[in-house]
Amino acid sequence: MPIIIPKDLPAYESLLKEKIFVMDKERAGTQDIRPIEIAILNLMPTKEETETQLVRLLSNSPLQVNVTFISTITYKPTHVCSDHMNRFYRSLAEVKNVKFDGMIITGAPVETLAFEDVAYWNELVEIMDFADKNVTSTIYICWGAQAALYHHFGIGKKPLPKKMFGIFPTKAVVENDMLLKGMDDVFYIPNSRYTEADQDAISACKELKILAKGEESGISIVKTHDNKKFFFMGHAEYDRDTLKKEYLRDKQKGLEIDKPKNYFIGDTEEVNMSWKSTANLLFYNWLNYYVYQVTPFEL
Repeated sequence: MPIIIPKDLPAYESLLKEKIFVMDKERAGTQDIRPIEIAILNLMPTKEETETQLVRLLSNSPLQVNVTFISTITYKPTHVCSDHMNRFYRSLAEVKNVKFDGMIITGAPVETLAFEDVAYWNELVEIMDFADKNVTSTIYICWGAQAALYHHFGIGKKPLPKKMFGIFPTKAVVENDMLLKGMDDVFYIPNSRYTEADQDAISACKELKILAKGEESGISIVKTHDNKKFFFMGHAEYDRDTLKKEYLRDKQKGLEIDKPKNYFIGDTEEVNMSWKSTANLLFYNWLNYYVYQVTPFEL
């Protein structure tokens, strides 16, 4: 089944070239199917890349998925034109009376700031509270996960000795959770962050269940026992060259940056994409078992 996005969204043409079944809203409206409604709060500066990454992963299921992009109004992005935002994004005020089956809240490059110092923090809190009451299940990614753990459970974050940058092996720490169905014993997740959520506080929180962790990357996937909130500490959604672009950008700026671990093949700049199946399974399993299977037919 198709993913439903506007025909003039840049991701539409990109996904068509990848032979992914995409459909515009007009054609979808002619079919007698109740699509799964997914909202994406995209806080990443690379809006168009992140749109494509997430929509690609949501398309990997037999469900018809309708995507609504949400943005903050208290901060205007500087890496994408205002016309793109005006055409494809809606504010919380515009969706406050809408129910969604699922929501994804992305990371953002603000992790070295105190949460309350982030320009759109109060608005993000409103959106997270909205998700709590109006969304069946929500995925929080990287800084988005740290922000949600802090807001909902008072769990703080800590600076790391150096940037966690690369592809890190991860193992399940529970058996038979449907989010990890089909995963290998060891699976790989990209990370790019200077901070981590307080590991001891996560372990001590009775409302949280740790699903996966890595020896070097620490706790990587957490959920609430009611399955309404999932916290992805890494960036499984990243494209093959996302970390490469970040690495080369930082080098050009003269910043101190190591090569991303377990990413390049030998001494070349060829990339070993070892997390593709992990990403597809995480989002497929979430969409199937924690959204579609439990969401009400009438939203």
